Amino acid sequence: MRKAGATIRDVAARAELSVASVSRVFNGHANVHPDARQRVLAAAEALGYVPHAGARSLSMARTHAVGVVIPDLHGEFFSEIVRGMDREAGRRGYHLLLSNMHADAEQAAQAMRSMRGRVDGMIVMAPGLDPQTVEAVLPVGIPAVLIASPNAGTRSAVAIDNRAGVEAVVAHLVATGRRALVHVAGPEGNIDATERREAFVDALARHLPGTSPRIIQGSFFQEAGEGAAHELLASGEGFDAIVAANDMVALGALHVLREAGVDVPDRVAVAGFDDVPLARFLSLTTVQVGIDEIGGRAMTRLFDDIEGKASDMMIDMITPRLIVRATTGTATEPHE
Repeated sequence: MRKAGATIRDVAARAELSVASVSRVFNGHANVHPDARQRVLAAAEALGYVPHAGARSLSMARTHAVGVVIPDLHGEFFSEIVRGMDREAGRRGYHLLLSNMHADAEQAAQAMRSMRGRVDGMIVMAPGLDPQTVEAVLPVGIPAVLIASPNAGTRSAVAIDNRAGVEAVVAHLVATGRRALVHVAGPEGNIDATERREAFVDALARHLPGTSPRIIQGSFFQEAGEGAAHELLASGEGFDAIVAANDMVALGALHVLREAGVDVPDRVAVAGFDDVPLARFLSLTTVQVGIDEIGGRAMTRLFDDIEGKASDMMIDMITPRLIVRATTGTATEPHE
Protein backbone atom coordinates (compact mmCIF):
# COMPACT_ATOMS: atom_id res chain seq x y z
CA MET A 1 0.00 0.00 0.00
CA ARG A 2 1.27 3.49 -0.80
CA LYS A 3 2.06 5.87 2.00
CA ALA A 4 -0.20 8.92 1.97
CA GLY A 5 1.21 11.49 -0.44
CA ALA A 6 3.97 9.28 -1.85
CA THR A 7 4.22 9.78 -5.60
CA ILE A 8 6.52 8.79 -8.42
CA ARG A 9 8.16 12.21 -8.00
CA ASP A 10 8.99 11.34 -4.38
CA VAL A 11 10.58 8.12 -5.55
CA ALA A 12 12.58 10.02 -8.17
CA ALA A 13 13.77 12.56 -5.61
CA ARG A 14 14.84 9.90 -3.13
CA ALA A 15 16.62 7.89 -5.84
CA GLU A 16 18.18 11.08 -7.24
CA LEU A 17 16.95 10.26 -10.72
CA SER A 18 14.53 11.79 -13.18
CA VAL A 19 10.85 10.89 -13.18
CA ALA A 20 11.38 9.50 -16.68
CA SER A 21 14.08 7.14 -15.40
CA VAL A 22 11.85 5.95 -12.57
CA SER A 23 9.02 5.40 -15.01
CA ARG A 24 11.28 3.30 -17.24
CA VAL A 25 12.15 1.07 -14.26
CA PHE A 26 8.51 0.54 -13.32
CA ASN A 27 7.56 -0.15 -16.94
CA GLY A 28 10.28 -2.75 -17.38
CA HIS A 29 12.34 -1.02 -20.06
CA ALA A 30 15.61 -2.76 -20.90
CA ASN A 31 17.69 0.44 -21.29
CA VAL A 32 18.01 1.02 -17.53
CA HIS A 33 21.32 0.74 -15.71
CA PRO A 34 21.20 -1.96 -12.97
CA ASP A 35 22.36 0.58 -10.38
CA ALA A 36 19.53 2.93 -11.31
CA ARG A 37 17.00 0.10 -11.11
CA GLN A 38 18.31 -0.84 -7.67
CA ARG A 39 18.08 2.75 -6.43
CA VAL A 40 14.51 3.13 -7.69
CA LEU A 41 13.33 -0.12 -6.08
CA ALA A 42 15.07 0.79 -2.81
CA ALA A 43 13.44 4.24 -2.81
CA ALA A 44 10.02 2.76 -3.59
CA GLU A 45 10.36 0.28 -0.74
CA ALA A 46 11.47 2.94 1.73
CA LEU A 47 8.49 5.13 0.80
CA GLY A 48 6.05 2.25 0.66
CA TYR A 49 5.28 3.21 -2.92
CA VAL A 50 3.87 0.55 -5.24
CA PRO A 51 2.96 1.62 -8.79
CA HIS A 52 -0.37 0.59 -10.24
CA ALA A 53 -0.15 -2.89 -11.71
CA GLY A 54 3.18 -3.22 -9.89
CA ALA A 55 3.40 -6.96 -10.24
CA ARG A 56 2.76 -6.69 -13.97
CA SER A 57 5.35 -3.96 -14.43
CA LEU A 58 7.99 -5.93 -12.55
CA SER A 59 7.28 -9.03 -14.58
CA MET A 60 7.84 -6.99 -17.75
CA ALA A 61 11.42 -6.31 -16.63
CA ARG A 62 12.16 -9.79 -18.02
CA THR A 63 15.07 -10.70 -15.80
CA HIS A 64 14.00 -14.34 -16.25
CA ALA A 65 15.29 -15.04 -12.75
CA VAL A 66 13.60 -16.04 -9.50
CA GLY A 67 15.19 -15.40 -6.12
CA VAL A 68 15.10 -18.29 -3.65
CA VAL A 69 15.94 -17.71 0.01
CA ILE A 70 16.05 -20.82 2.21
CA PRO A 71 17.39 -21.60 5.70
CA ASP A 72 20.29 -23.71 4.44
CA LEU A 73 21.79 -25.01 1.22
CA HIS A 74 22.91 -28.24 2.91
CA GLY A 75 20.88 -31.42 3.24
CA GLU A 76 18.62 -33.69 1.22
CA PHE A 77 15.42 -31.81 2.06
CA PHE A 78 16.64 -28.50 0.68
CA SER A 79 18.29 -30.04 -2.37
CA GLU A 80 15.04 -31.82 -3.23
CA ILE A 81 12.88 -28.73 -2.76
CA VAL A 82 15.22 -26.65 -4.94
CA ARG A 83 15.17 -29.41 -7.56
CA GLY A 84 11.39 -29.05 -7.77
CA MET A 85 11.67 -25.28 -8.14
CA ASP A 86 14.39 -25.52 -10.77
CA ARG A 87 12.42 -28.01 -12.84
CA GLU A 88 9.36 -25.74 -13.00
CA ALA A 89 11.43 -22.58 -13.51
CA GLY A 90 13.44 -24.18 -16.32
CA ARG A 91 10.26 -25.25 -18.04
CA ARG A 92 9.33 -21.56 -18.27
CA GLY A 93 12.76 -20.34 -19.32
CA TYR A 94 13.78 -19.01 -15.89
CA HIS A 95 16.81 -19.66 -13.69
CA LEU A 96 17.26 -19.46 -9.91
CA LEU A 97 19.33 -17.15 -7.74
CA LEU A 98 19.90 -19.01 -4.46
CA SER A 99 20.78 -17.66 -1.03
CA ASN A 100 20.66 -19.07 2.48
CA MET A 101 19.70 -17.22 5.65
CA HIS A 102 20.56 -19.62 8.51
CA ALA A 103 17.28 -18.65 10.26
CA ASP A 104 18.62 -15.12 10.78
CA ALA A 105 16.33 -12.18 10.00
CA GLU A 106 19.15 -9.80 9.09
CA GLN A 107 20.75 -12.33 6.74
CA ALA A 108 17.34 -12.89 5.16
CA ALA A 109 16.88 -9.15 4.65
CA GLN A 110 20.37 -8.80 3.16
CA ALA A 111 19.76 -11.71 0.79
CA MET A 112 16.50 -10.20 -0.42
CA ARG A 113 17.96 -6.72 -0.79
CA SER A 114 20.77 -8.12 -2.92
CA MET A 115 18.20 -9.60 -5.30
CA ARG A 116 16.18 -6.43 -5.87
CA GLY A 117 16.16 -5.51 -9.53
CA ARG A 118 17.70 -8.87 -10.45
CA VAL A 119 14.64 -11.12 -10.09
CA ASP A 120 11.01 -11.11 -11.19
CA GLY A 121 9.83 -12.70 -7.94
CA MET A 122 10.94 -14.55 -4.82
CA ILE A 123 10.31 -17.80 -3.01
CA VAL A 124 11.15 -17.55 0.66
CA MET A 125 11.37 -20.35 3.22
CA ALA A 126 11.74 -18.84 6.68
CA PRO A 127 10.24 -21.29 9.20
CA GLY A 128 12.25 -19.83 12.10
CA LEU A 129 11.00 -16.24 11.80
CA ASP A 130 7.77 -14.75 13.16
CA PRO A 131 5.08 -13.44 10.75
CA GLN A 132 5.87 -9.78 11.43
CA THR A 133 9.57 -10.26 10.71
CA VAL A 134 8.87 -12.20 7.52
CA GLU A 135 6.60 -9.43 6.27
CA ALA A 136 9.11 -6.76 7.26
CA VAL A 137 12.03 -8.28 5.34
CA LEU A 138 10.10 -9.04 2.14
CA PRO A 139 10.77 -6.35 -0.49
CA VAL A 140 7.87 -4.10 -1.45
CA GLY A 141 6.50 -4.48 -4.96
CA ILE A 142 8.07 -7.85 -5.75
CA PRO A 143 5.80 -10.92 -5.97
CA ALA A 144 6.72 -13.48 -3.30
CA VAL A 145 5.55 -16.92 -2.23
CA LEU A 146 6.30 -18.39 1.20
CA ILE A 147 7.08 -22.03 1.93
CA ALA A 148 6.59 -23.44 5.43
CA SER A 149 6.82 -19.95 6.88
CA PRO A 150 4.71 -17.98 9.36
CA ASN A 151 2.22 -16.03 7.27
CA ALA A 152 0.31 -12.92 8.26
CA GLY A 153 -2.29 -13.91 5.67
CA THR A 154 -1.17 -11.43 3.03
CA ARG A 155 1.08 -13.67 0.91
CA SER A 156 0.60 -16.72 -1.27
CA ALA A 157 2.08 -19.73 0.50
CA VAL A 158 2.70 -23.45 0.31
CA ALA A 159 2.54 -25.30 3.63
CA ILE A 160 2.62 -28.87 4.95
CA ASP A 161 -0.25 -30.25 7.01
CA ASN A 162 2.06 -31.30 9.83
CA ARG A 163 -0.79 -32.25 12.14
CA ALA A 164 -2.21 -34.76 9.68
CA GLY A 165 1.23 -36.29 9.19
CA VAL A 166 2.01 -36.76 12.88
CA GLU A 167 -1.51 -38.01 13.56
CA ALA A 168 -1.01 -40.73 10.95
CA VAL A 169 2.32 -41.80 12.50
CA VAL A 170 0.98 -41.99 16.05
CA ALA A 171 -2.17 -43.84 14.97
CA HIS A 172 -0.03 -46.37 13.08
CA LEU A 173 2.35 -46.93 15.99
CA VAL A 174 -0.48 -47.41 18.48
CA ALA A 175 -2.20 -49.81 16.06
CA THR A 176 1.02 -51.86 15.90
CA GLY A 177 1.05 -52.20 19.68
CA ARG A 178 3.36 -49.38 20.76
CA ARG A 179 2.51 -47.78 24.09
CA ALA A 180 5.64 -45.85 25.15
CA LEU A 181 6.18 -43.30 22.41
CA VAL A 182 8.87 -40.61 22.51
CA HIS A 183 9.00 -37.55 20.29
CA VAL A 184 12.38 -36.08 19.35
CA ALA A 185 11.36 -32.51 18.54
CA GLY A 186 12.83 -30.12 15.99
CA PRO A 187 14.34 -26.72 16.79
CA GLU A 188 12.45 -24.32 19.02
CA GLY A 189 10.92 -21.40 17.16
CA ASN A 190 10.60 -23.35 13.90
CA ILE A 191 6.98 -23.42 12.69
CA ASP A 192 7.14 -26.99 11.32
CA ALA A 193 8.84 -28.29 14.47
CA THR A 194 6.30 -26.52 16.68
CA GLU A 195 3.33 -27.89 14.75
CA ARG A 196 4.73 -31.43 14.82
CA ARG A 197 5.43 -31.25 18.53
CA GLU A 198 1.92 -29.96 19.30
CA ALA A 199 0.42 -32.58 16.99
CA PHE A 200 2.29 -35.35 18.85
CA VAL A 201 0.88 -34.19 22.19
CA ASP A 202 -2.65 -34.02 20.78
CA ALA A 203 -2.43 -37.36 18.97
CA LEU A 204 -1.08 -39.09 22.07
CA ALA A 205 -3.95 -37.73 24.16
CA ARG A 206 -6.41 -38.99 21.57
CA HIS A 207 -4.96 -42.48 21.02
CA LEU A 208 -3.46 -43.16 24.47
CA PRO A 209 -5.52 -41.03 26.89
CA GLY A 210 -3.89 -40.47 30.26
CA THR A 211 -0.37 -40.99 28.88
CA SER A 212 2.10 -38.21 29.62
CA PRO A 213 3.91 -37.11 26.45
CA ARG A 214 7.66 -37.74 26.44
CA ILE A 215 9.52 -35.16 24.39
CA ILE A 216 13.24 -34.66 23.88
CA GLN A 217 14.17 -31.26 22.48
CA GLY A 218 16.41 -31.52 19.44
CA SER A 219 16.96 -30.11 15.97
CA PHE A 220 16.49 -31.22 12.37
CA PHE A 221 19.97 -32.75 12.16
CA GLN A 222 21.11 -36.36 12.47
CA GLU A 223 23.09 -35.55 15.62
CA ALA A 224 19.84 -34.75 17.46
CA GLY A 225 18.55 -38.26 16.81
CA GLU A 226 21.83 -39.82 17.90
CA GLY A 227 21.88 -37.78 21.11
CA ALA A 228 18.24 -38.59 21.89
CA ALA A 229 18.79 -42.32 21.39
CA HIS A 230 21.85 -42.29 23.67
CA GLU A 231 19.83 -40.39 26.29
CA LEU A 232 16.92 -42.83 26.12
CA LEU A 233 19.15 -45.90 26.38
CA ALA A 234 21.05 -44.44 29.33
CA SER A 235 17.89 -43.42 31.20
CA GLY A 236 16.71 -46.96 31.79
CA GLU A 237 13.13 -45.85 31.17
CA GLY A 238 11.15 -48.06 28.84
CA PHE A 239 10.27 -46.86 25.36
CA ASP A 240 9.11 -48.73 22.29
CA ALA A 241 8.80 -46.06 19.60
CA ILE A 242 10.58 -42.91 18.48
CA VAL A 243 8.60 -40.33 16.52
CA ALA A 244 11.27 -38.10 15.02
CA ALA A 245 10.81 -34.50 13.87
CA ASN A 246 12.21 -35.41 10.46
CA ASP A 247 13.99 -38.20 8.62
CA MET A 248 17.53 -37.13 9.46
CA VAL A 249 16.71 -37.21 13.18
CA ALA A 250 15.11 -40.64 12.73
CA LEU A 251 18.14 -41.97 10.86
CA GLY A 252 20.44 -40.72 13.62
CA ALA A 253 18.38 -42.54 16.25
CA LEU A 254 18.22 -45.65 14.08
CA HIS A 255 22.00 -45.73 13.77
CA VAL A 256 22.57 -45.57 17.54
CA LEU A 257 19.89 -48.16 18.33
CA ARG A 258 21.35 -50.65 15.89
CA GLU A 259 24.90 -50.00 17.12
CA ALA A 260 23.63 -50.73 20.66
CA GLY A 261 22.12 -54.03 19.53
CA VAL A 262 18.51 -52.89 19.91
CA ASP A 263 16.20 -54.80 17.59
CA VAL A 264 14.38 -52.41 15.25
CA PRO A 265 11.44 -52.74 14.87
CA ASP A 266 10.78 -55.66 17.23
CA ARG A 267 11.97 -53.82 20.34
CA VAL A 268 11.76 -50.18 19.23
CA ALA A 269 9.98 -48.69 16.23
CA VAL A 270 11.37 -45.59 14.52
CA ALA A 271 9.46 -43.19 12.26
CA GLY A 272 10.50 -39.99 10.52
CA PHE A 273 8.92 -37.16 8.53
CA ASP A 274 9.55 -35.88 4.95
CA ASP A 275 10.59 -39.02 3.00
CA VAL A 276 13.99 -37.83 1.81
CA PRO A 277 15.66 -40.16 -0.74
CA LEU A 278 17.90 -41.73 1.93
CA ALA A 279 14.83 -42.82 3.91
CA ARG A 280 13.79 -45.09 1.06
CA PHE A 281 17.17 -46.80 0.88
CA LEU A 282 17.16 -47.47 4.64
CA SER A 283 13.51 -48.59 4.64
CA LEU A 284 12.44 -45.93 7.15
CA THR A 285 8.76 -45.53 7.95
CA THR A 286 8.00 -41.87 7.39
CA VAL A 287 5.53 -39.21 6.31
CA GLN A 288 5.83 -38.43 2.62
CA VAL A 289 5.31 -34.76 1.78
CA GLY A 290 6.52 -34.76 -1.84
CA ILE A 291 9.48 -32.46 -1.26
CA ASP A 292 10.23 -31.66 -4.89
CA GLU A 293 6.49 -31.17 -5.48
CA ILE A 294 6.47 -28.47 -2.79
CA GLY A 295 9.14 -26.59 -4.71
CA GLY A 296 7.30 -27.01 -8.00
CA ARG A 297 3.98 -25.88 -6.58
CA ALA A 298 5.56 -22.84 -4.97
CA MET A 299 7.11 -21.89 -8.31
CA THR A 300 3.77 -22.30 -10.08
CA ARG A 301 2.11 -20.05 -7.49
CA LEU A 302 4.84 -17.46 -7.97
CA PHE A 303 4.41 -17.38 -11.74
CA ASP A 304 0.66 -16.93 -11.22
CA ASP A 305 1.41 -13.92 -8.99
CA ILE A 306 3.92 -12.49 -11.46
CA GLU A 307 1.39 -12.78 -14.26
CA GLY A 308 -1.37 -11.25 -12.13
CA LYS A 309 -3.57 -14.35 -12.09
CA ALA A 310 -6.06 -14.19 -9.23
CA SER A 311 -6.35 -17.10 -6.79
CA ASP A 312 -9.03 -17.65 -4.17
CA MET A 313 -6.70 -19.89 -2.16
CA MET A 314 -3.88 -18.00 -0.45
CA ILE A 315 -2.38 -21.13 1.14
CA ASP A 316 -1.74 -24.30 -0.85
CA MET A 317 -1.77 -26.99 1.85
CA ILE A 318 0.19 -30.17 1.11
CA THR A 319 -1.56 -33.25 2.49
CA PRO A 320 1.10 -35.80 3.49
CA ARG A 321 0.72 -39.56 3.53
CA LEU A 322 2.16 -42.25 5.77
CA ILE A 323 4.69 -44.58 4.14
CA VAL A 324 5.07 -47.74 6.22
CA ARG A 325 8.41 -49.49 5.86
CA ALA A 326 10.56 -51.90 7.86
CA THR A 327 11.41 -49.70 10.87
CA THR A 328 7.95 -49.94 12.48
CA GLY A 329 6.86 -53.50 11.77
CA THR A 330 3.33 -54.85 11.98
CA ALA A 331 3.00 -56.06 15.59
CA THR A 332 -0.51 -55.96 17.05
CA GLU A 333 0.22 -56.66 20.72
CA PRO A 334 1.58 -54.08 23.20
CA HIS A 335 5.37 -54.27 23.52
CA GLU A 336 6.92 -54.94 26.91
